[in-house]
Amino acid sequence: MEKQKLPNSKTSLILGVISIVSTFCCCFIPGPGIILGLIGMNSAKKAKALDQENPDMYEGINNANTGALLSKIGLIIGILTLAWFIYRLATVDFDLIIEQYKEVMEQMQQGQ
Repeated sequence: MEKQKLPNSKTSLILGVISIVSTFCCCFIPGPGIILGLIGMNSAKKAKALDQENPDMYEGINNANTGALLSKIGLIIGILTLAWFIYRLATVDFDLIIEQYKEVMEQMQQGQ
């Protein structure tokens, strides 16, 4: 009997890669990496459960394992980025930012 490809294994792999890449390519905005990492881990979990039910019926468990690992890495990077983002928001001096914004706006108005 010919083995079938394991459903969700390739999906988890793709989502794992995209979760890592999206965190770095989206200017370190943590949202996409966290969301895609969670979805990728869920897809890998479904694929592993299906493979455990019928191990002789499916091939591609390596993709599911790799996808789970990459999704976890993307999730960790996203969470660390979120923590850094919250830290920066909590420690930044908003009065200084507002003053700099007003100065830039005044310079632009004087230039017109």
